[in-house]
Amino acid sequence: MAGTAQAAPKAAKPTSVVITGKGIQKITIDSAKRPEAFQFLLSEVSWMSTATPQTTPPKAKSLGPKYTVAVMAKNAPQQIYELYPLAVGGPRAHRGAKQPTGDKTDGWFYGRLTMSEALRVSGVPLKARPDLISGGIGGGLGEQVSAKEVDPVETANQVMVQMRQLFLLNGAVLVVIMFGLGGIAYLIRRKV
Repeated sequence: MAGTAQAAPKAAKPTSVVITGKGIQKITIDSAKRPEAFQFLLSEVSWMSTATPQTTPPKAKSLGPKYTVAVMAKNAPQQIYELYPLAVGGPRAHRGAKQPTGDKTDGWFYGRLTMSEALRVSGVPLKARPDLISGGIGGGLGEQVSAKEVDPVETANQVMVQMRQLFLLNGAVLVVIMFGLGGIAYLIRRKV
């Protein structure tokens, strides 16, 4: 039918990320097998799919090693990016004009400071940079915390016990202050 608009095809949900580069064998991070590493790496690149380029192309000698990251839906690439985690002046990323899901504007982006850690955790042989990861313990990645159920009665009891201890401590401090003031008043009155 003439004049009817067709809806844009819905983007497939990413299921894995594939990393290639000089000096490494192909690394595949599957969302089902390594969900934390998959999400960490996906967050480094997924925002660039719709973003406007941020910077001009840097000089090739200042970029350092290049790692190509392909976001896959099943076995079909959806997005492809070139990441330069060790670029002079901070990480850089490049989105080519030819993308598997359609043409985009060719562009360069400032990468996130966590790019090298995301790649390293995924298996790329880069030097650890734990100072760039926020949260967790001591600025590290943190620990796996199990979600246990909270018993509201037990929690309320603990709060009441702590409140009673605080009240008793405040009362004891008040009694000590009163005796101190009474002693000072007695000494002053006695000298007069």
